[in-house]
Amino acid sequence: MTTYTPGEQPPPPPPPAFVAQAPAPPEDSPRARLAALREEVGKAVVGQEAAVTGLVIGLLCRGHVLLEGVPGVAKTLLVRSLAASLDMDTKRVQFTPDLMPGDVTGSLVYDARTAEFSFREGPVFTNLLLADEINRTPPKTQASLLEAMEERQVSVDGEARPLPDPFMVVATQNPVEYEGTYPLPEAQLDRFLLKLLVPLPERAEEIEVLQRHARAFDPRDLAGAGLRAVAGTGDLAAARAEVGRVQVAPEVLGYVVDVCRATRTSPSLSLGVSPRGATALLATSRAWAWLTGRDYVTPDDVKALAHATLRHRVQLRAEAELEGVTAETVLDGVLRAVPVPR
Repeated sequence: MTTYTPGEQPPPPPPPAFVAQAPAPPEDSPRARLAALREEVGKAVVGQEAAVTGLVIGLLCRGHVLLEGVPGVAKTLLVRSLAASLDMDTKRVQFTPDLMPGDVTGSLVYDARTAEFSFREGPVFTNLLLADEINRTPPKTQASLLEAMEERQVSVDGEARPLPDPFMVVATQNPVEYEGTYPLPEAQLDRFLLKLLVPLPERAEEIEVLQRHARAFDPRDLAGAGLRAVAGTGDLAAARAEVGRVQVAPEVLGYVVDVCRATRTSPSLSLGVSPRGATALLATSRAWAWLTGRDYVTPDDVKALAHATLRHRVQLRAEAELEGVTAETVLDGVLRAVPVPR
């Protein structure tokens, strides 16, 4: 495994492997509707095809997605554009230090006319929740999403209230500004199906961004940018049913398990991937295989989604961090070391 001397800058992570173009699907098929999301989001966001694909995979797998990137790379705009392209209910919460759990989940409100308490739903009761800058709110408020993300319900005063279906949390966070932030605990990170890194744009893409702004593009007016809903809950339900029919050979199942077990014995990690992480890698691999037009999973599908699915589920040892080792380099080493089934 590659190590780095203290102070040496490790190389950037490799580009995501799940951005390849799939064969054109039949018109009006669920895959065609979801593939249209990429073009629709592209009307507002330049590049970031991997992030868009990752968000679609999150929808297909009934999972949640964490977007991480420096300020100004269109993380919030990306999610808002996806929401505008879906015929679903969406809400946005700006996570701040003074936000309370009831501001997210809802709370009991006293009605003076009836002398009774009634439940007022919070913004979590929606199909697509944008949790903007989730690491800027204290752990008490972060934890208000734990039950919603795992059980798809909210319990208040001993009564469980189911959330709408579909339900997905897309959270954003800034990786470079730590003052006044509260890092997500491992238990909550593990509830995110994918952690997607939103990189800085290439030079040509940045020029295109400036050209759009020179033509009076307003990121606050997505309707003016021409975005429209191209897929809805019915398309998503049909797509999920098709993903559920994607076949996985026993050898590929063993490969997924071997990759995850290898992280638990890595000398650079104090925490490896849990069985929940293995099931997540299987789910994302099946969704990616379906998006690329296949009804079976290959080891390459597993490799393509391994970084995005597992990078937030491992924890580096302190001495490894001092040597410049990153989760990306550890996963690279694991994927090279684990035998690939033929």
